Amino acid sequence: MATPMSAAQFAAALRAEGVTVVEVGDWEHHNRNAKGPWGPVNGVMIHHTVTKGTDATVKICRDGHSELPGPLCHGVIAKDGRVHLVGYGRANHAGLGDGDVLQAVIAERPLPPDNQANTDGNPHFYGFECENLGDGKDPWPAAQLTAIERVSAAICRHHGWSERSVIGHLEWQPGKVDPRGFTMASMRARIDKRLGVTPEPSNPPKPAPKPVVDLSRLVAAARTDPRAAQGHQTYAAGVRLVEAALRAEGLLAAQYASDGSFGSTTVTAYAAWQRRLGYSGSAADGVPGRTSLSKLGARHGFTITN
Repeated sequence: MATPMSAAQFAAALRAEGVTVVEVGDWEHHNRNAKGPWGPVNGVMIHHTVTKGTDATVKICRDGHSELPGPLCHGVIAKDGRVHLVGYGRANHAGLGDGDVLQAVIAERPLPPDNQANTDGNPHFYGFECENLGDGKDPWPAAQLTAIERVSAAICRHHGWSERSVIGHLEWQPGKVDPRGFTMASMRARIDKRLGVTPEPSNPPKPAPKPVVDLSRLVAAARTDPRAAQGHQTYAAGVRLVEAALRAEGLLAAQYASDGSFGSTTVTAYAAWQRRLGYSGSAADGVPGRTSLSKLGARHGFTITN
């Protein structure tokens, strides 16, 4: 039983364990805390999504649907092993499960059969949805299994838990089958082995120079002809970077700039980004400014010029 990590501690713990983290929008403050408590935390729960395609999977896990609002987990573990953080705090992932299982997790002893649904698990478990169809045929790539192992070990290491604090949804809620395609016993064995080794500090290679976005061309295009700078390779690349960032923030449904334009749809999405930063009125007109673009670039790995 423990107090939940802060969002910053959570992301740092994952990275320290060697996890490749992708931060999606304002994930640190996206939660269901208004509907009930978050914590004390007692363990980690692993799910599969029954979806295909990382972008679509991340979107539904972040936003949820009409019957179950998001976030539906804290992190989405993609097939390539990247972990997309979509929310932090209470999340709609565990639902009602067996209170005897919770007590076994707390005591770190073998799990009893899950034959009741009498306890809300959402306050008590960090949740990870794993991109998989869950049909028993969809493969689990090595990178994805390693990521499951790493995120689980990272959380257990922080709280001083053993591998017995990690369970599958099928071990919690009667009728559930996820994760399907590997056993939780085998995954706990992997986590136990990892917890026995202290992570070594990594020596990452020198980062490549950040790509550059030309602010003056973006401003000119957003204010006048959205295709005015078409044909300028640097400009077009900059638009693609901005649109990719807006898409990652959940503000743009698709990327439009195949022709190097900064059209009305992108202007509308950028205005939403400005409002998220606290701008209003004419300050949130969708025309990129140095401060708002710098903040977007800091989150998504580009710098600005002019």
